[in-house]
Amino acid sequence: MNTTISPEALCCLEQKFDQNPVHTVAMNAVYTNGINACARNYPVDREITHDYSISLTQGKITNQKKSGRCWMFAALNCLRFALMKKCNLETFELSQSYTLFYDKLEKSNYFLESILNTLDEKTSSRLIAHLLSSPLGDGGQWDMLCSLVNKYGLVPKSAMPESYSSSATSEMCSYMTEKLREFACILRRAHKDGESMEQLRARKEEMMQTIYNMLCISLGKPPKTFTFEYRDKDGNFHRDCDLTPKAFYEKYIGVNVNDYISLINAPTEDKPFYRSYSVSYLGNVIEGRPVKYVNLPIEELKKAAIAQMKDGEPVWFGCDVGKRSSRDGGIMDTELYDLDHLFDTTFGMTKGERLDYGQSLMTHAMVFQGVNLDENGNPNRWRVENSWGEDAGKDGYYVMSDRWFDEYTYQIVVNKKYLPKEVLDVYESEPIMLEPWDPMGSLAK
Repeated sequence: MNTTISPEALCCLEQKFDQNPVHTVAMNAVYTNGINACARNYPVDREITHDYSISLTQGKITNQKKSGRCWMFAALNCLRFALMKKCNLETFELSQSYTLFYDKLEKSNYFLESILNTLDEKTSSRLIAHLLSSPLGDGGQWDMLCSLVNKYGLVPKSAMPESYSSSATSEMCSYMTEKLREFACILRRAHKDGESMEQLRARKEEMMQTIYNMLCISLGKPPKTFTFEYRDKDGNFHRDCDLTPKAFYEKYIGVNVNDYISLINAPTEDKPFYRSYSVSYLGNVIEGRPVKYVNLPIEELKKAAIAQMKDGEPVWFGCDVGKRSSRDGGIMDTELYDLDHLFDTTFGMTKGERLDYGQSLMTHAMVFQGVNLDENGNPNRWRVENSWGEDAGKDGYYVMSDRWFDEYTYQIVVNKKYLPKEVLDVYESEPIMLEPWDPMGSLAK
């Protein structure tokens, strides 16, 4: 039998609250200033500094603005690193609008194919509800970016600049989502009415034309060829004409994205360490690289990230950026807010429990550009390049304490050469397939 909150119980709650005068002080402070401001543990600001024993030189901070393209920005910020070195540049940006165009196009195709593959599922099923929940959201994973690069190459930002809709994607995504859900309805209804798969696929081709049209109208048409012009740090001017996006990538970036793999830390009972995992119905390019990870203890992620940065290369990573972090000063630390004393309670869930109970998952991707190692060679803080513009954090950079890394960093991407054979063998093994709604299938935005 369910228990209601009776007037007597409510009175008891209030009396117990009033018994502690600190509660009233906290209530008055939070009422005026907000929770985080009142809970801010200011000694952390002095303890966590923006100085690092290993620090890479990067170009200007980028800004994803009102879009969920952090995974693209983080990946392209890693890839531009190679181009800047090769071309002797102070800074450079690759076109995030170009990858956005093809990601939306491919995600639309992926969604419609998923609908065709699940025609006999009930509309009320959890799978169909999941597919319909976000047919082409902005978020993504490293492997999805690899699929785009392998198929379409990349272009400089000057060849396909930002548009209104690339910098603020909500309108475009809203209308395209509406069409895709309508298309799903049409396909499923036509199947119920007895149309053959051949007829349904003919319908799908017409639908993809509509999606392509909407993308061109919103973002502009992506270039097939372009001229690459730049002036290097020594003042020398360079011009390269009639480049295709794939030729540009091969000539000026040359990074084999397929040499990089994802490591995750998901300490839950259903995901043993040293096993490979994939997620059903997660991807963008149908024929592209599947999303795949190796689950490892957190110290193994740190070792690999440090090894890659020691070699002069940044590291893409995914985390739950909103937990225990502040834009003011760009601090990410589990002790940043003294919430236990403010609320007179404890927040005691483990990392695995937070994953299991929906309290945390990967929400954002950024780039490690440095790390501070103590006298024993152990990390105590990490230099983080964000994509929220220069006004966020300290000139666009955040500092992450090592204890925050332990609790809220879920994924890193490193070159295979920094990993032991044991891990590589696991990666190549047949992955355990996770449900589409598993927290490790979350998309960074």
